[in-house]
Amino acid sequence: MTQRAIYGIGTDICDIRRIRASLEKYGQRFAERILSENELITYRQRSARWPERGVRFVATRFSAKEAFSKAIGMGMRMPMTWRLCEVAKLPSGQPTIVLHGVLKDWCEARGLHAQVSVSDESDYASSFVIVERVEP
Repeated sequence: MTQRAIYGIGTDICDIRRIRASLEKYGQRFAERILSENELITYRQRSARWPERGVRFVATRFSAKEAFSKAIGMGMRMPMTWRLCEVAKLPSGQPTIVLHGVLKDWCEARGLHAQVSVSDESDYASSFVIVERVEP
């Protein structure tokens, strides 16, 4: 029987206007600093159709990664980095955390699994993450 215990909980609220200002000031460099390669593809597709959708996409990913970093108790320090934590979608549309590199190794070594919820409304994006320790 698999045992699950809550390892950490994180939440974040992000002002979309702040993300918009950063994108206007730093352009693609800001998105490239925050988003994984897969997220960058989605961001560019959404921005091409409707720039505001791209801004909201970056804001929700920023918020989810902040919430995840809080849930694992690290903040933004190694092995937690913006680009090693990816927010993807399952076929059902449910958001999911996909980890890469040393962050993936660090979480796997501790038996950690994350669940994430993201939302955005007018000026704000918010996220909630629960990280569980899964033990056989």
